[in-house]
Amino acid sequence: MLLDNLALFLLIVEKGGLSAAGREKGLSPASVSERLAALETHYGAALLKRTTRAISLTEEGRLLVDGARRLLAEADELETGIRLGARMISGPIRLSAPEDMGRRYVVPILDRFLAEHPDVTVDLNLTDGYVDLVGQGMDFAIRHGLLADSTLRSRSLGENRRAVCAAPAYLEARGRPEHPDDLSRHDCIIMRFGANLDLEWAFQLDGKPHKVMVRGRRVANDGGVVAEWCRAGHGIALKSVWDIAEDLASGALVELLKDFSIGGTGLQIVYPPLTVQPRRVRLLIDRIASELSSNESVLPSKGRT
Repeated sequence: MLLDNLALFLLIVEKGGLSAAGREKGLSPASVSERLAALETHYGAALLKRTTRAISLTEEGRLLVDGARRLLAEADELETGIRLGARMISGPIRLSAPEDMGRRYVVPILDRFLAEHPDVTVDLNLTDGYVDLVGQGMDFAIRHGLLADSTLRSRSLGENRRAVCAAPAYLEARGRPEHPDDLSRHDCIIMRFGANLDLEWAFQLDGKPHKVMVRGRRVANDGGVVAEWCRAGHGIALKSVWDIAEDLASGALVELLKDFSIGGTGLQIVYPPLTVQPRRVRLLIDRIASELSSNESVLPSKGRT
């Protein structure tokens, strides 16, 4: 019963309230409150601060979130090993990935993984915004860029070179920029990351940083939409070569300003600092790392597109 109550406690934290957790589990609000009270009595401490609008964790509650995840992961690993044997895996996996990369690369990997392991379920969150892995109960996420949260652990998937690109139709109509400063006279397609707009594109000129402010009539928080608009000739975009490799190879998009480095970011899998990850999660992380590393070797490099 303690493990069940710990799982319910984590669901309350993930959903942001007792009622939402109760609906997820098919429990009445009174039953959820009773089980939370039993957990607080067991540990002799208040775990949540509740107001009419929201809940927040107490210091003891924050400690229990980390401990509960470890305990549940270990219990799940033990049960799976005994009940199904070492070669069988089962249970849910929750992960997050960037929109465009997720559709292009991660979804096919998940399809193959699920076909091989029929007792595993996957909950995929595709978003180009920030995801709170612990707060939303994610097992891991694929992310571009530096690791902002120092409490998370990471596994490198290699480099993520970025490229300025446009469709031939746009270049025919508006001309081709020959220098980064020329971008200020072009219609650029802007990516939104949460509340922030990616309006400042950073180049390297003679080994020194050179930032250019761009503008455009189209803004989107979905990398796939940015790529679609770019292919349709609506403007110049700054994209990961992971997302546009096929377009560059086919000629649907043309890489621009190749003499001026736009730099790149790391690509990595990040996950909460659990002492034990369920075997199903470890196997999927290994599969994604292996297959994405294979794809990286055929991505267009600078000067080869």
